[in-house]
Amino acid sequence: MPVVDAHHHFWDPATADYPWLTDELAGIRRPFGPDDLEPLLAAAGVDSTILVQTRPDFEETVEFLRIAERTPFVRGVVGWVDLTSVGVADDIADLSSRPGGAALVGIRHQAHDEPDPDWLQRDDVIRGIEAVGAAGLVYDLLVRPRELPAAMRLARRLPDVRFVIDHIAKPPIARRELEPWAGLMAPFAGLSNVACKLSGMVTEADWAHWAVDDLRPYVDRVLEVFGPGRLMFGSDWPVCLLAGRYQDVFDAGRQVVSALSESERVGIFGQNAVRTYRL
Repeated sequence: MPVVDAHHHFWDPATADYPWLTDELAGIRRPFGPDDLEPLLAAAGVDSTILVQTRPDFEETVEFLRIAERTPFVRGVVGWVDLTSVGVADDIADLSSRPGGAALVGIRHQAHDEPDPDWLQRDDVIRGIEAVGAAGLVYDLLVRPRELPAAMRLARRLPDVRFVIDHIAKPPIARRELEPWAGLMAPFAGLSNVACKLSGMVTEADWAHWAVDDLRPYVDRVLEVFGPGRLMFGSDWPVCLLAGRYQDVFDAGRQVVSALSESERVGIFGQNAVRTYRL
């Protein structure tokens, strides 16, 4: 099976606005593209990737699909559409018909940036996510603990839609706190339509002083909830560069699941992403 990085980004602040790239993130406020990532993948032994949206912009997804068409290692794109639009199904069909459209495997919205913690429970949003599922795509849940109750109710309401929780829902690793995050994740154990990415953890830890042991309690908890068959590795590059090199993050991912069987590790580092996103 191929080794898959199920979560990374590209961006160029010279050509688009990224409000979340604040001064605190000045170290990554520069262009990142396929030529930057390719040698890092080769060094780590990663074969394929999933490129994920960074801003709520239809045209970014169009560009990402073009990148996928000309970049062999980008096997999938998680893009963006306006879920609240009455034309959301047409927008998804439009993307799928564009150059590289066959690489469209999912849709994501920055739900954790919405003022309403129950944004995912809005009728128009649910209608949009139903259209995502009807198109055969995954919906990526970009949430923090605040939004987990709404995400859980959404996944329970739409059992035929495949969901993936990004960044294990961003627990406060730097503060070494498990609750209330752990309790809010527990109900997903019974929802087989929800998977979870082992991604974004190093930037929730202490950027300068994190260690693999800081991540273990959180990985152990999602292993309890989802089991190894519903977890997948993602680097969250280049955001991860705030806390470590690509290889550091990849090696940490290997270490936190080292006690699992070989077949379970193969799943987390490739097979589960291939199955979930239908790469």
